[in-house]
Amino acid sequence: MSPTASATRAVYSTTGDIVRNLSLVRDEIVDTAAKINEEELAGLAAHICHSGRVFVAGAGRSGLVLRMAAMRLMHLGLTVHIAGDTTTPAISSGDLLLVASGSGTTSGVVKSAETAAKAGARIAAFTTNPDSPLAGLADAVVIIPAAQKTDHGSSVTRQYSGSLFEQTLFLATEALFQSLWENTDEPAEELWLRHANLE
Repeated sequence: MSPTASATRAVYSTTGDIVRNLSLVRDEIVDTAAKINEEELAGLAAHICHSGRVFVAGAGRSGLVLRMAAMRLMHLGLTVHIAGDTTTPAISSGDLLLVASGSGTTSGVVKSAETAAKAGARIAAFTTNPDSPLAGLADAVVIIPAAQKTDHGSSVTRQYSGSLFEQTLFLATEALFQSLWENTDEPAEELWLRHANLE
């Protein structure tokens, strides 16, 4: 048997493993989401409401979560751009940069925040680290009390790397969208008209 086949065979899980780990992931997310400061999240929502355009920037899985959030903000009728896309314009005064980095030190994300600050834009950040460079640049910070992805011996989570941060980030951005939507008079049918039709 080849090493590859052996490694593949070793990753199969039993039903008991799946049940146990579904509970693990669910419980960790519930516990971490409950520790988010609601006033911080409401403050971030206020920045979105009072911005011109919204730009989002994140790396890896955090960046994917922010792309999902950007889609929902677009559904609300906001002008939203993804940093790094070829059609993304320059950020400027009156705009908002929404960023996420568990460590708050991800170089590309911090650089985006520095550029936005120099342009006079506001910055809203999700991070685990209130003392990070990213948090220091931000006008609004939401602390997600999850382990950083390099904290492999963390007592906060048994999951791999930054999974708990990314999972809770998704819940936080979904709650953000839901709260913003509930404060409009637009029905779901109106939002759906903005949904992509070139898929």
